[in-house]
Amino acid sequence: MFRSHRQQQEQEHHELHPESKINELRSALGPLSGRSLIYCTEACLKRYLEARNWNIDKAKKMLEETLAWRSTYKPEEIRWHEIAAEGVTGKVFRSNFHDRFGRTVLIMKPGLQNTSGMDNQIRQLVYLIENAILNLPEGQEEMVWLIDFTGWSFSTSVPVKTSRETINILQNHYPQRLAVAFLYSPPHIFEALWKMVKYWLDPKTFQKVKFVYPKNKESVEIMQSCFDADNLPTEFGGKATMKYDHEEFSKLMVQDDLKTAKFWGLDQTIDGNAEKES
Repeated sequence: MFRSHRQQQEQEHHELHPESKINELRSALGPLSGRSLIYCTEACLKRYLEARNWNIDKAKKMLEETLAWRSTYKPEEIRWHEIAAEGVTGKVFRSNFHDRFGRTVLIMKPGLQNTSGMDNQIRQLVYLIENAILNLPEGQEEMVWLIDFTGWSFSTSVPVKTSRETINILQNHYPQRLAVAFLYSPPHIFEALWKMVKYWLDPKTFQKVKFVYPKNKESVEIMQSCFDADNLPTEFGGKATMKYDHEEFSKLMVQDDLKTAKFWGLDQTIDGNAEKES
């Protein structure tokens, strides 16, 4: 449905002057406490408003559903040692470089799938999304996903149910957190799966998915607009060498678990390399 010129003007006004809408949403939510209060920053409220085109009622409903989800799923309490087995092959990890805009980059290699349990696969992704957010620079709200399809096949692809739940969590509980997802050189057989998956994406998320093919100049230029070739790994058409070291990455995540605990005000005890809630 096409928006009227007036609606477009109103949205542009809200984007430039979001304060009144943010205050309205905060009032509509009512008193908050604990982790909900920590979560609902001005930037957070703005993201939910943007996701729902600045409609207070819809943004409130979406945010309340997220707060309910977070209170039961407790993503801020997931610790690396709980999901480390999912990361042995390096199928998903936070990169050691950023894009041109300073955004955190998650690397995904679905061809390296090493487990079959949906729950832990999703917990690992949620953990790394939270970790990517934790490591965003000041003033930056979004992350980038780089997806390498080397070795991918239907035998290594995640089940449809897992894909749908992943999309649901990303769209409904992490709105405006994904800047762009680059799907690099996916095989033709992936198109069959994509035809089904794309119908679960809302229009905002759908527009952020970019297919990149090495021989397609236009798609390569989109990738280059976000990344310096010297930082971009060769797997994605860049010049940098990237090798996932599970042991080193685990050490980094254990340290980040301490940062997460401090941010959320959680008490911690350390037992060897495993961090546990006291």
